[in-house]
Amino acid sequence: MAEIIDFKKMNGLIPVIIQDNKTNEVLMLGFMNKKAFEKTKRMEKVTFWSRTRNRLWAKGENSGNFLAVMSMYLDCDNDTLLIKANPNGPTCHTGEKSCFFKKL
Repeated sequence: MAEIIDFKKMNGLIPVIIQDNKTNEVLMLGFMNKKAFEKTKRMEKVTFWSRTRNRLWAKGENSGNFLAVMSMYLDCDNDTLLIKANPNGPTCHTGEKSCFFKKL
């Protein structure tokens, strides 16, 4: 599957939307490079590329609030991934269930 994902458009990264598998609530947005995608597939836990830390990081590696991968979908342009996951606790580092809790 990694062969069909277009990692070239954003300098080796793709946006990844995480959605709660049970409620369909959008939990967060992150970025993956090819290594993060391969590790996510292999471990069945969401792993991102941290643009600020410049390294791979598994969501939940510090908090224990991992995101267990249930299914993955590629968009029509092959450059964005949607992952349906079962969260093991709050997804946001603030303790909120979703990173999208600030209504404008």
